[in-house]
Amino acid sequence: MSMINPDRLREWRHEFHRQPETAFEEHHTSARIADILESLGIEKITGLGGGTGIVAWIDGRRGGDRAIGLRADIDALDVTEANTFAHASRKPGKMHACGHDGHTTMLLGAACGLAENPDFAGRVYFIFQPAEENEGGGRLMVEEGLFERFPMEAVYGVHNWPGMAVGEAAVHDTAVMAAFDVFNVKLSGNGCHAAMPHLGTDVVLAACQLVNQLQGIISRETPAHQTAVMSVTQFHAGDAFNVMPEAVELCGTVRCFDADLRDYLETRFRQAIEAMASFHGLDASVDYQSRYPATFNTPEHANRCADVLDAMPDIRQVYRDLPPSMASEDFAFMLQKRPGAYIWLGNGQGSAALHSPHYDFNDALTPIGAAYWTALVRTLLGGV
Repeated sequence: MSMINPDRLREWRHEFHRQPETAFEEHHTSARIADILESLGIEKITGLGGGTGIVAWIDGRRGGDRAIGLRADIDALDVTEANTFAHASRKPGKMHACGHDGHTTMLLGAACGLAENPDFAGRVYFIFQPAEENEGGGRLMVEEGLFERFPMEAVYGVHNWPGMAVGEAAVHDTAVMAAFDVFNVKLSGNGCHAAMPHLGTDVVLAACQLVNQLQGIISRETPAHQTAVMSVTQFHAGDAFNVMPEAVELCGTVRCFDADLRDYLETRFRQAIEAMASFHGLDASVDYQSRYPATFNTPEHANRCADVLDAMPDIRQVYRDLPPSMASEDFAFMLQKRPGAYIWLGNGQGSAALHSPHYDFNDALTPIGAAYWTALVRTLLGGV
């Protein structure tokens, strides 16, 4: 098996980090991925997933008609980077704050190694997916016919995990990441002078009571053995000290794992808004969007991934009992259509949190991730 050059991986990763691009705008990133694949002599189709997605493939020298897919997300976030190192973002207000630059690099590293030594049977697809952050690029690729155009029996994903040491990994048998819904609520009434609140309708008071009331749906109506989170993350109202505003806007997110509970929480959320608005004599509008389903591994495939990790010399510990995360992942759309598994690889115990302006993907992880992908292919598709 050829060695994956860590210096080459570092150069690729730093290049991607310097040029972050957000959902469906990853044109430079996509073009650079395509250039690297072409230099490796790997077949590919570009322009997928709204225009910036890529699927490439390598056929093993042993023949065979089996196929699996490996997926990396390629987009960045609307975050202003606080780091000052040489490879910091050169695009104001945009940053690779979730490590997708590293995920892309790990998959390219695996493609490089497998292209040099395709000692396996069947075909491996490399899926470079845009718009994972909030916009559902994975859903779009599935709707465009990903699995019909590129038939594969299973699909696999990886995410780096800050707080877990490099050389450690986590594999879940079933639930990995929560479902993800968002909401925007506007309460409207009659504004007035702040010294005479009885002449108007107090939308701020109503909104404050609503924030508290919504938490009761989680703490008192959600079964204790199930997990759910409802967070109001934005509160916008007024622009003067002495004016009661006419409207207030609340935004936030709801997350859980159980599909029936997800429906129940949306129903009760809407009922709470309606009741609060009625009590205070306000008009209410609700925009409630179901974004991503929960991410569930297939137990059999999760076990295979864990076995591969256990056999890797650079992996010291594979956790099988960590709780799932309440964060979300649009790889869930792919796992709804094909069996597979999504694992976590440690990014370092002292590394900044995901989505932090201080975050940086750990370059020590890139060769480990590329080696994991390579070992997974050789194991699942009969390599040695």
